[in-house]
Formats: sequence, C-alpha cells, structure tokens
Amino acid sequence: MKYQLVLQWPANAIEDYDVIVNIENVLIECLSKKHEVDGHDAGSGEVNIFLRTDDPMAAFNEIKDAIGIRDFWPDARIAFREITGNQYTILWPADLFLFRVT
Repeated sequence: MKYQLVLQWPANAIEDYDVIVNIENVLIECLSKKHEVDGHDAGSGEVNIFLRTDDPMAAFNEIKDAIGIRDFWPDARIAFREITGNQYTILWPADLFLFRVT
C-alpha cells in the first residue's frame, strides 16, 4: 500500500488505553479490505492509530462512518503521507496547518 494515514488525538496513554484499543478494534472490524490498520502508539500526550491504504480520502470517509462522533473527535487530527515520504497532507481539521507524529 502506498500511503500511511494517521488518526491522532491528545490523550494520556495509561488512562485512555481502553479507548485506543476500542477505536482500533472498531476500525479493524468496519474498514473495507482496501485499508489496513497497522497499529497504534501513545506518548508525549498524544495517541496515534496508523493505517495503510492506497486511497487516503476513501479511508478517511470510512473512518468517519465507522467511528461516528466520539468524545475525542473534536480534538482529532488526521493526515497521511506516502509510506516512504516525510510530508503529511492534512485531512482533518481543515484549519490545521502543522501535523507531526512525535
């Protein structure tokens, strides 16, 4: 797959671990086979769930359908990059100017 898509939001890794796993499991169950959940990490006050896809926009739309409105959604950030690249293209929110995985 050509792209890595990252779903990111602020969180405390220990307190929010069940939320992370729950969202990751929902994505595994609900996303089409065109997209693959590739794990998660947490630290530095943020959580990341990684997906691999050839179509980031289709993955983004499926993510919105799969997880619906959750407590973390207002703080969520979603971006993608080529697997071999370093530059992220931001999908959500529209007014976000900088995205990085720490």
